[in-house]
Amino acid sequence: MKKVYFLQTCDTCRRILKEVNLEGFEKQEIKSEPITVAQLEELYGLTQSYEALFNKRAKLYREMDLKNQNLTEQDYRQYISDEYTFLKRPVFIVENEIFVGNSKKVIDNLKEKLL
Repeated sequence: MKKVYFLQTCDTCRRILKEVNLEGFEKQEIKSEPITVAQLEELYGLTQSYEALFNKRAKLYREMDLKNQNLTEQDYRQYISDEYTFLKRPVFIVENEIFVGNSKKVIDNLKEKLL
């Protein structure tokens, strides 16, 4: 399976999607087609951490002052379920591997996997 979760209004997501060969990928734009609980559970199964899937750079994260709270894995799960901006993006699934976020290392590892 090849799938990517992304946000169309995110410049970084758009740039990365242009850099990566998306042939054969199922694409899901998370604002117009929100991530389901089942999909979130699938992502969790690959990362074993909701925190790893959580976007701590989200504007809402700062506005809600979440960094000064002791969030549990269930808190992260709930926030991601409730608000698409809390999903770190893009998220690529290639076979049984997951690539979360936009760091250079993650994207380089993804590109290497797709060779």
